[in-house]
Amino acid sequence: MKRHVLGQDLRFWLLAIVVMLVAQGIFFLGDRDIPIFNLVGGPFAKRVIISACTISIVSLGLNLIYGFNGQFSLGQWGFYALGAYAAADVTYRWNIGDASGLVFVVLVVALLAVTYGLIGRLIRRSFGFMDEMSKFTLYLIGTAMAVVVSLILTRLLHGVVGAIFGILPATLSMQLVFLIATLAAAGLAAVFSYLFGQPVLKLGGDYFGIASWGLTMVMFVLANNADRVFPEMKGSRGMIGIPVVTDWPWAYLFLVLVALTMRNLLDSSHGRAVISIREDETAAKAMGIDTTQYKTLAFVIGSFFAGLAGSLYAHQEGFLHPSTFNFIKSFDPLIIIVFGGLGSITGTIVASFGWAMVLFYILPSILPAGGEGWRFVVYPLALLLIMLLRQQGLLGGTEWGFLKPTRWSLAKKLQSQTKATEKAADAQAGAGVLPPEVAR
Repeated sequence: MKRHVLGQDLRFWLLAIVVMLVAQGIFFLGDRDIPIFNLVGGPFAKRVIISACTISIVSLGLNLIYGFNGQFSLGQWGFYALGAYAAADVTYRWNIGDASGLVFVVLVVALLAVTYGLIGRLIRRSFGFMDEMSKFTLYLIGTAMAVVVSLILTRLLHGVVGAIFGILPATLSMQLVFLIATLAAAGLAAVFSYLFGQPVLKLGGDYFGIASWGLTMVMFVLANNADRVFPEMKGSRGMIGIPVVTDWPWAYLFLVLVALTMRNLLDSSHGRAVISIREDETAAKAMGIDTTQYKTLAFVIGSFFAGLAGSLYAHQEGFLHPSTFNFIKSFDPLIIIVFGGLGSITGTIVASFGWAMVLFYILPSILPAGGEGWRFVVYPLALLLIMLLRQQGLLGGTEWGFLKPTRWSLAKKLQSQTKATEKAADAQAGAGVLPPEVAR
């Protein structure tokens, strides 16, 4: 029996590792200024490809929320900013010998997840007697309690955690801290999106889009004034001193895992429920689907991906400035998923790499020096053309290769087996061995 990991057998993972190692070898040779490899594997090309992986992850999250679930959201960039600043603060503090950031983020994510689970169970047992504002107030009280407990435990444990990690070599400990910080920052974006979604997801439609737009604006203002609480973030001056840890293996690994996780989710019964809300929310309710629950599921997972991508971005650039997370930039993932095709994982990834090529290679070559702002003219025009000529996007709902839902391949396999059985039965019946009904 074949062993499967995330729905793929070992041959797939071996091939994925080979692709990663070959690309890493090209980047290694490109760093050595070998002419043949410098164009496709030089430092600049490497940066472009890593940026494409990062924007792919945040765009996949938005496609899950909007393309597959049908919830128009402008808040993805806010969670992207949250993940970037949270992970950057953890590794920055670690770099100066302070483990408190690492301990606090992990604790607060874990305690908030447990707290929200308990509150949700309490609300379900209230049999609907609790109004919406009372529910949200209960969540806010639970959030405050979890944060206070996390602060207390951080003061007690950060020295011990620092000593344990200090045993490891510096390079290994930084890579491990980066991994934990990335997952914790993504988790922080997820739990915060769950809290934000409690009163907002029930709005639906344009109202939800406006509320999520407000979230992006709030995160932008908080980033500009973050130095009042966290001096190391430096607010509107920009955060410096972030360890540059994101490299090709990290970006590639997270992109593959995110794409497979999303494929498997959409191929499950939960994923079918998520898609049914996009198709017809009223019909989904009539079939007994808890639409609020599945809207929350899509929103939380999509926000988790955004926080993950934010951490990768922060540790690629080594510098964060609030202008990166302004409202205009928040349209980047929206443009990408519309170009690639709403409801297409493959289309999102292809469009993300195309976006990186256009942004870093094509536009600088055709626009005059200092004309970066013209891309905000090029983007709307291209978006207008795609809406007029191909509304479903470049790939529509098409998926390629391993991104095809597994049920498609299983259904085709079952269909081919059935046809083979019928042919064998007809052959036996033709030879006079058995009547067709018995042979089948």
